[in-house]
Amino acid sequence: MSFQSPWLLLGLLVLGAAVGVWLLAERRRMRYAVRYPNLDVLASVASGRSWLRVVPAVLFLLGIAALVVAVARPEVERMLLKERATVILVVDTSRSMQAEDVAPTRLGAAQEALRTFLSKAPDGLRVGLVVFAGEAQVATPPTSDHELVQTAIDDIDSFLFYGGTAIGDALRAAVELGQRATGEQPPAAGQIAAGRLGVTRALAQAVGCDETSPVSILFLSDGAQTRGVLQPLEGAALAKKACFPVHTIALGTPAGVIDRGQFGFSGPSDSQLIPVPPDPETLRAIAETTGGQFSEARTAEALQQSYENLGSRVGREPGKSEITFLFVAIAAGFLLLAGVLSAAVSPRLP
Repeated sequence: MSFQSPWLLLGLLVLGAAVGVWLLAERRRMRYAVRYPNLDVLASVASGRSWLRVVPAVLFLLGIAALVVAVARPEVERMLLKERATVILVVDTSRSMQAEDVAPTRLGAAQEALRTFLSKAPDGLRVGLVVFAGEAQVATPPTSDHELVQTAIDDIDSFLFYGGTAIGDALRAAVELGQRATGEQPPAAGQIAAGRLGVTRALAQAVGCDETSPVSILFLSDGAQTRGVLQPLEGAALAKKACFPVHTIALGTPAGVIDRGQFGFSGPSDSQLIPVPPDPETLRAIAETTGGQFSEARTAEALQQSYENLGSRVGREPGKSEITFLFVAIAAGFLLLAGVLSAAVSPRLP
């Protein structure tokens, strides 16, 4: 704990000196006290009550001491919401997300984890939602109205696309959304196409970024890239250039399958099972390229924990928060209690 005006804490020394003077005066007064004619009677009257005279005074002094500390404006280190803090949630809605290796389905577990994230996120955090399969679509722009985002998450089934998995394009959509949220100008399509062949992980890591970016991207997918204009690391390079860390989660198990007949495909067997293993290597590379964190979620519980941890951390930065109000409340409590005890005890003392 630190103080904005630490020199005001000298008031505690003044308070201590005043207590010392009072105690000295009490000792001198006792030297000249009038002798009571019957000490046995005095002892029987004052027995068990003398300490009650001290309690209100001690509480009063504690209250004054708390006020002195409050005047010095104490503050503590804690994680504070960044200015213009924005989180872009990116969720894979391809048909592989219907696999049931993560209960109830991968997509159902993702929806519940996103709700957990919103419950842990600070009220002022702006949250946007991008869903993707063969193409990316903005479900909600960045907003501090978390109920609106919650509604979009509940209705995420309406954004289902069965045309593949376009990880790179989804990253580009998220980066452009974050740039608009911070007032930056997204690059033109021609600029992106012109630099595609020269994009490598080394180039992306060469771009210097600090940790003050107000935008973070939370990217969840369960499969490898199968469609799209940009490759995953090309999309990651755009995020790195914008200094937007991408935290990635690979959802699912290697044993995950979907039923071919469930999606209306014709074939030799309507119940043919198609393997849909996740692609953790690609998602790990995206996180490493952009300075984000990577995690694997093979169960609904692991996915919940990942989003819960991210919800309590992203969009925040270390800072100092003033807690003057706490010491004022403590002082008020001590002074009120001192007054009540003094009024209750004093009339009973001789």
